[in-house]
Amino acid sequence: MTPTTSPAMPAARPAAAGVRAIARVTAATQGGSTCLPVLDGDGPFELRRLRSRGSEARVCVVGAMSAPLGGDQLRIEATVRPGAALHITSAAATLALRGASGEPAAYDVRLTVEDHAELHWLPKPLISTAGSKLRQTWTIHLAPTARLVLREEQILGRTGEPPGQVTTRLIVRRGGRTLLDQEAAYGPGAPAWDGPAVLAGHRATGQILTVDPAYENNPPEVRLLADPAQDGQAVLTPLAGPATLVTAIAADGLSLRRVLDTAQAAPHVPAAPATAQ
Repeated sequence: MTPTTSPAMPAARPAAAGVRAIARVTAATQGGSTCLPVLDGDGPFELRRLRSRGSEARVCVVGAMSAPLGGDQLRIEATVRPGAALHITSAAATLALRGASGEPAAYDVRLTVEDHAELHWLPKPLISTAGSKLRQTWTIHLAPTARLVLREEQILGRTGEPPGQVTTRLIVRRGGRTLLDQEAAYGPGAPAWDGPAVLAGHRATGQILTVDPAYENNPPEVRLLADPAQDGQAVLTPLAGPATLVTAIAADGLSLRRVLDTAQAAPHVPAAPATAQ
């Protein structure tokens, strides 16, 4: 009798030290709306097509196995063709876990948004668990007329445990020119990561990057978007280009989400579609 795997249960991991997997999404226009000619995932990536909202196509990334673990090499590629609109979210938080090999995991996100296209990248938080090591890289290429809303949330350790090591680098190029190139490191081994100049003892951090040609002639001003006396705070800063960056810190994941939601609703930050349930 051939054994079967329940669709509700995560797939078993291979015995190898690490998993190599790639997920690819391509959005294109067809008949006034956005279609998905490429929707392909393997390993821990299961890609589900959600109900469209207007002309926007929506995709949810569902974890098919525990990942990333130490030694894993994972990559997501998303391309939005001219005039298309794409929204990508995830079904649950991503847990960075310690692997048997002790090697760091790599999580690479590559996004391309072409002329007059739009991408909302709004995944659930990344949780860096004790003993884990993760290197995450975002490489984003935007056409001069492209629009992007990218939100990321990082929670350093589960309740009652220390964080793992997480290093993130975000590189954004618009029209072939660098718009943003930043790197951050948290957890054991990262210099002064929880000191007053970085997280000041907070255990959650996140940001919202918004790129919109509408900012070209009307850039917003620097704004403090939350009360420092509360559990979190955020600041909105304009970039040297038609873009804004909201950077937030908070005591925990719930407080961070509230702070970023407040920032998302603030003037000069275009509201993103509601996250699918």
